[in-house]
Amino acid sequence: MSGSGDGRRSFPLPAGFPIALARGTSLWTGGRVATGGAPWKVVRLGAAARPHLAALRRAGARGLADDSPVGRALARQLLDHGLADPVPGPRPGPHDVTVVIPAYGRPAELEATLATVEGVPVVVVDDGSPDPGPLRRAAAAHGARLVRHDRNRGPAAARNTGLRLAGTPFVAFVDSDCRPMDGWLDVLMPHFDDPRVAAVAPRVVPGPGDTRLLARYEAARSALDMGVRPALVRPGGRLGFVPTATLLVRAAAVRDADAAFDEDMRLGEDVDFVWRLGDRGWNVRYEPAARVAHTPRLRPADWARRRHQYGTSAADLARRHPGRLAPARPSLWNLAVLALLARGRPVPAAACAGIAAALLARRLSRLPADWSLAVALVGKGAAADAAALGHALRREWWPVGLLALAAAPRSRAARAAALAMLAPIALEWLRERPAVGPASYTVLRLAEDAAYGSGVTAAAARARSAAPLLPDVRLPEAFQPALRRAGAALRRLSG
Repeated sequence: MSGSGDGRRSFPLPAGFPIALARGTSLWTGGRVATGGAPWKVVRLGAAARPHLAALRRAGARGLADDSPVGRALARQLLDHGLADPVPGPRPGPHDVTVVIPAYGRPAELEATLATVEGVPVVVVDDGSPDPGPLRRAAAAHGARLVRHDRNRGPAAARNTGLRLAGTPFVAFVDSDCRPMDGWLDVLMPHFDDPRVAAVAPRVVPGPGDTRLLARYEAARSALDMGVRPALVRPGGRLGFVPTATLLVRAAAVRDADAAFDEDMRLGEDVDFVWRLGDRGWNVRYEPAARVAHTPRLRPADWARRRHQYGTSAADLARRHPGRLAPARPSLWNLAVLALLARGRPVPAAACAGIAAALLARRLSRLPADWSLAVALVGKGAAADAAALGHALRREWWPVGLLALAAAPRSRAARAAALAMLAPIALEWLRERPAVGPASYTVLRLAEDAAYGSGVTAAAARARSAAPLLPDVRLPEAFQPALRRAGAALRRLSG
């Protein structure tokens, strides 16, 4: 396996640091090839690594700390590629952490948050609340330091203010409507034994107690809940970002002005923050064993408005991170296969997939892999691209998606589009079995996606940029040289 990261720093793992193969990692041809990771990739494994991989496979989810030189080097590479997850055990405190809480009004929420973070230094940043008295009294009652902005500057600025005041090597950003559960720092802190980890996010779930329909839906599908599986957080991976509603960070990695939160962003600043950490060679991890309760917005208008607001960050993110906000990245081969299937032509679709598999097998010939890997990759890619297109039809392209749903009884192509939109929702419902009926769940899921997509469209229109709405179609390798030449010619003409 080749190295990863920025090449400027070395991050050797400490002795006794256990890892386990990630759930999405697959080994082929006797452990000589691995697939998976973040982003998903095919990796050739050296002969020296195979006994260690076999031991990791036998260890399963409990993990293994292999302190041999090869074992530690292999663990470093597997973690950096997202092919393995760290499994350090919880470590009781005390922990050298400062909690930073950005707050704007809502003193009762702040009181509840402060009650859950006692035992460590706390800085409350009042971000220009109209009535500062209740926040000041809440902070004083819990022994927290309070600083105040003279005007509302947004959550990014509030977090940066708290970060500058913290004197500890680790800082936990906790929003004022979040309540960390017992032992959260005990679970998160051991991840920093890996010197490449800059931030770790817990699982954020809605607080219990409400039984209304929207509350039951949020319990299954909160926008802040990243699920039950740990992950390396990276653009193009299974988890492309984590919210900073609660995030524990290594202060040395984020105190640099270039690494701190972008104060020009009122929304999407968490995504930008996490992506820039990765660009600087750091790893960000998601650890669902640590949990945080969050107060959701349960009035339907507020719920939909918040999803719309999330979508409006797309234009700013697309400008700062070109290419990362494409709603779908299908390959041209997969588009051809899916188009033939949508027209009811399975035989030509199978032939097209077969040609793609043959060409892929030729590209993979340098690996010790047989045809089965190429066939599996083509099948996986087609299914993933179908799901991505369906997701885009529900979100960024939701007007087209609604037309497809309306036209489904009369059009074969529209039925295929509807299937791509609805099948993932049905599978999601079957897998999660939420306390919401399938019809209600589907309607709310579609409404949530459309609200987010309308925010993307509005932001793209204001920015006069279609970048957040355009797919990134991956062309066959043979087309790449011509495409590069055409791009160079266009740049010369524009210059």
